[in-house]
Amino acid sequence: MPHAAPSPRTRARRLHEKAAYDRAVIDAILDAMPVAHVGHVVDGSPVVIPTLQWREGDRIYWHGSSASRMQKRAAGAQVCVTVTLTDGMVLARSGFEHSVNYRSVMVFGQADVVEGAEAKTAHLRAMMDQLFPGRWDALRPITEQELKATRILSLPLTEASAKISTGHATETPGDESWPVWAGVIPIRLTVGTPEGAPDLVPGMPVPEYARTYRIG
Repeated sequence: MPHAAPSPRTRARRLHEKAAYDRAVIDAILDAMPVAHVGHVVDGSPVVIPTLQWREGDRIYWHGSSASRMQKRAAGAQVCVTVTLTDGMVLARSGFEHSVNYRSVMVFGQADVVEGAEAKTAHLRAMMDQLFPGRWDALRPITEQELKATRILSLPLTEASAKISTGHATETPGDESWPVWAGVIPIRLTVGTPEGAPDLVPGMPVPEYARTYRIG
């Protein structure tokens, strides 16, 4: 579904042609890259932490330790969550015009805490099922203590935007004849062969989600 008009925080100030506010574009990037960075202010200083994010409908979620100072301070506070996929290094004939091909999303808003064991369990299951479909039901059930030790935060996608850069460099007029290589070096995330734990039960088959896992 289309996204609402950009807010003052999400509207692109430069390179407007790279900006996208359509929810289908935003959702696709969020769903393609689980690694996010959460930025907020702790004791007057900016802090950015890497974490895993997952999307459920119109919200994104991330989790951490209940004892984490940053998790506690982020709850109820304004945060900025970013997700980025790097697709290539763009080489031009001048240093000034070098750039990067990428897909990124920025989400602003107030971080809300997920309360209650039942709700926390449901969201953790959603995360696991998105990353590794069917794995949750095979796991040792989560304990009450583990739930208490886990804090889940969420953010609505009401104030979000994407930025996408593709293609070759925009050369400064006249540079085309300069005798140096120019082009794009593609970057792809690849997933290797699954490696079983050293104490794995002999003969345990590799699950389908481990063999077919992909990012990007």
